[in-house]
Amino acid sequence: MGVGTSLVLIAIGAILRFAVTVTTSGFNIHTIGVILLIIGGVGLVLSMLFWSSWGGFGNGYSRERRVSSDGRGGYIEHERGV
Repeated sequence: MGVGTSLVLIAIGAILRFAVTVTTSGFNIHTIGVILLIIGGVGLVLSMLFWSSWGGFGNGYSRERRVSSDGRGGYIEHERGV
């Protein structure tokens, strides 16, 4: 679950918990709101933990590929990991 999904769950849970005043028989809308708030909060915390350990873009392994002429009409490929 990503950060965006967690924020959506938190928003929906908050709306169901604090803004909806309808009472139903069979299930409690406010309880569902609290459950969504908790799931969204846990998902947000886990996403932040994994995001910080991931490292982001540009800090990992990259490759450099060069193509040069061999002087006889062909080409030579040079590849190295950076």
